[in-house]
Amino acid sequence: MSPSTGSSFSLSIAIILLSTQVWADSDSIERKFYYCVNPHTIPPVPFSKTFFTPRNASFTSILNSTAQNLRYLAPSEPKPKLIFTPLEESHVQAAVICGKELGIQLRIRSGGHDYEGMSFTSVTESVPFILLDLANLRSINVSIEQNNAWVQVGATIGEVYYRISQKSQCHGFPAGLCTSVGVGGHITGGGYGPMMRKYGLAVDNVVDARIVDAKGRILDRKSMGEDLFWAIRGGGGGSFGVLLAWKLRLVPVPTIVTVFTVPKTLEQGATKLLYRWQQVAENLDEDLFIRVLIRAVNVNSTTNQLGQRTIRTSYQGLFLGRSDRLLQVMKRGFPELGLSQKDCKEMSWIESVLYIAQYPSSLRPEFLIQGKSYFNRSYFKAKSDYVTEPIPEQVLEGIWERFLKEDSPLTIWNPYGGMMSRILESATPFPHRKGRKIMIQWVTLWESEDQDRANKHIDWIRELYDFVAPYVSKSPREAYANYKDLDLGINDVEGDTSLKKASIWGSKYFKNNFKRLALVKTKYDPDNYFRHEQSIPTLRVLSE
Repeated sequence: MSPSTGSSFSLSIAIILLSTQVWADSDSIERKFYYCVNPHTIPPVPFSKTFFTPRNASFTSILNSTAQNLRYLAPSEPKPKLIFTPLEESHVQAAVICGKELGIQLRIRSGGHDYEGMSFTSVTESVPFILLDLANLRSINVSIEQNNAWVQVGATIGEVYYRISQKSQCHGFPAGLCTSVGVGGHITGGGYGPMMRKYGLAVDNVVDARIVDAKGRILDRKSMGEDLFWAIRGGGGGSFGVLLAWKLRLVPVPTIVTVFTVPKTLEQGATKLLYRWQQVAENLDEDLFIRVLIRAVNVNSTTNQLGQRTIRTSYQGLFLGRSDRLLQVMKRGFPELGLSQKDCKEMSWIESVLYIAQYPSSLRPEFLIQGKSYFNRSYFKAKSDYVTEPIPEQVLEGIWERFLKEDSPLTIWNPYGGMMSRILESATPFPHRKGRKIMIQWVTLWESEDQDRANKHIDWIRELYDFVAPYVSKSPREAYANYKDLDLGINDVEGDTSLKKASIWGSKYFKNNFKRLALVKTKYDPDNYFRHEQSIPTLRVLSE
């Protein structure tokens, strides 16, 4: 059906609206948006498959479908006036054109893993918004001959990994460990993973992109220009337009890789071993990635009775090669871990994806195309840090003391070195490169929406964050853009925010690249249509 079909089209829509009682009133945001979108798409957008209001029975299930942090699904959190789930790229164009024309803010979601829920909620009730959920845009086209893959942003990282492995056992892509994260948001923030020491981040391996800009145009790398292409590869999502697809450069992987997990508790010398790991991790063979997962756990041993708690550090590794060479690398570089042949498991690269994600060994790679996480979602608060010098043992002991007082604390330490030290800070907006030894994620999790309990856990992680401040990066204290943390500062979502105010948080995520991002923002979205609590601001006056 085309817009020229006139009265019959209008009549059919009127019948739908009357029979389903979708609209609250004739001037509702939903109604205006719907009647604006359809003239911009041929054929018109299918109503029942793409428009969902709070009065639809499926609204809540769609809103909750990919959200990972349950804090932002609470009844008290602001909800979208409408969820729009485009089926084609032209639908996204229409959404941008109409949202801007009607003065309605869009919140853009590809995977829903954002830590502060900014893709599907807001800090204020005063700014109504529409959720543009891109989950239906998930096609993946892998070309082994051309060594690349075009991937729509609604696909998950796990789906990408699996589709590559279907075409080749010796190709992969260097991105995240959490397989249910959406490709769109993941890559806009950087995208680190277990092959970053060998090949860099996901953004370092993007060769093209498709985006709907603030004018509703679909642009690729050639038509958008190198400054915008630079900005979208690590400058954070929701600032420059709506990403539609990435063109990814594939990387070689061995047909057999080796993985391992070696746990060490305090009683087994965990503190000294972690201090040593900090000293050597960045200098190990770049085919080797060893991250450390640290939790407070209940144990039963001769030195620690059941019901008491200790700290368990788990050294989880991926080696791009066989175990015999891995053992030689470890003997030279990190013999203190005591890695042995019995600790090593050889498998294909796609099987290692499941292993590193900590899925049960019974799951097969086909699980990845389901696009979901095996683990239950939770209430959580997270923060991030970068380390330039090893954190002393006595400070580690102070961290353990605080961990043992918290219900479900978790911290994950990721090593740098290799390719991460050879890429310039200005190559992409992601600046955390040479000179960093470790990237740390701090997390506290809980299982209740009770606000008093939530405040208790959030206060705990803030106190921990303050405690470690002297021992992490400074001026600024750096943070990872994909681990959004509104404690660092927020914009005025109802209007413009000055570069000076936004720099409070922006310099932590992007360092000196933040000013360049603001220049690109001003050029391509001067009206600041694409905005949220931590979006890149425009330069309101030239002196900024």
